[in-house]
Amino acid sequence: MSSDDQTRSRKRLSRDERRRQLLDVAWQLVREEGTDALSLGRLAEQAGVTKPVVYDHFETRTGLLVVLYQQYDARQTRMLEQALVRCDASLASRAGVISEAYVDCVMSQGREIPGVSAALAGSPEMEALKRAYEQPFLDKCREALVGFSPSGNIGLAGMRLMVGAADALSQAAAAGELDAGQAKAELQAAIVAMVERQ
Repeated sequence: MSSDDQTRSRKRLSRDERRRQLLDVAWQLVREEGTDALSLGRLAEQAGVTKPVVYDHFETRTGLLVVLYQQYDARQTRMLEQALVRCDASLASRAGVISEAYVDCVMSQGREIPGVSAALAGSPEMEALKRAYEQPFLDKCREALVGFSPSGNIGLAGMRLMVGAADALSQAAAAGELDAGQAKAELQAAIVAMVERQ
């Protein structure tokens, strides 16, 4: 087959398809080699495209890392929303669903998301991302739990406690320090206790 025939037989990807392909390859690189190995040049090489194609989609390594974090957050939000719709209207059930969705999402990303977060740590982009994505998550959790609070309210300190415990327990499970079931049970208990103290 001539190179012209090969070129014609190779399907040209749309912009959205190319972006999805590049993100899939980026996640694979992070999973297999760690975040330090992820550069736009390395991504181009692994994806079989030229560097300008990758730069056209992400501009900078930080821009790529931001998009990876956004994908992770969208997955976490989707998992939580789907689980809350299906659960019983009890404090234990809702706390269990929040725990399960959080831990499962972190576990599904294995070592990738901590590496992405660490690579973005201290950057203005990461601080903006955290603010943009954390508040809707906190609002969803507060809405799911507030009806069980004796005071009818859940304060910011309680919500921060929940997120801190969720992060710590999920990362420990992803690192293999804790069994995922144990992390979920401890987080569920912490959420129930936090709501009942309000």
